[in-house]
Amino acid sequence: MDYLFESLRDAIELIFAFDREVQATVWTSLYTSCAAIVLAAIVAVPAGVLLGLTRFPGRRLLVTLLNTLMALPTVVVGLVLFGVFSRQGPLGSFGLLFTPVAMIAGQMVLATPVVAHYVLAAVKGSDARIMNTALTLGASRFQAGVQLLREIRFGVIAAVVAGFGRVIAEVGVAMMLGGNIRGSTRTMTTAIALETSKGEFAMGLSLGIVLLSVALGVNLFLNLLQQR
Repeated sequence: MDYLFESLRDAIELIFAFDREVQATVWTSLYTSCAAIVLAAIVAVPAGVLLGLTRFPGRRLLVTLLNTLMALPTVVVGLVLFGVFSRQGPLGSFGLLFTPVAMIAGQMVLATPVVAHYVLAAVKGSDARIMNTALTLGASRFQAGVQLLREIRFGVIAAVVAGFGRVIAEVGVAMMLGGNIRGSTRTMTTAIALETSKGEFAMGLSLGIVLLSVALGVNLFLNLLQQR
């Protein structure tokens, strides 16, 4: 127990000492995850709304595929995109492997099905009269869809938060596509794994505390929005 308490004390000291390595790692995690979830939301929110509002052949298959992709292993995404970004891959000439861009791309792939699924669920759970009323009053289908998004905005925000939680806590994509390069692509999760394997338990614990604090902050933000 003394070991745990001493490590916790050292971890807290590292956080409040504003250790440069901790700051760089936290910043890398935050900006790659935020960029990935923004790009994912741009694709996933319209996709979820369209799947929820339209009926077409193959829709049920797409929904089943979407539900399956929610549990897509991060190492599989990392493996496929590693082949895409490697020198022998189709995008190898751009030199994107082991860069934040590759990490963002991988995290976007992970987050998109999650956000789309929850948006789809929010649309299916909404009042059908919203669209019908808007269309009756002369709105176009696009305008009616925008009105629907306003009505289910808390569900959309929850979807984005769920996607953010998916990417900021993952390890496989960040490790395989980023390479865990110090000061460049090292995230909180990959740093925790590395520092723990080196025996630097206090450093790993400090990053774990920050990671939990970020998750708590995001959920508090969601709760504040819902109370308005």
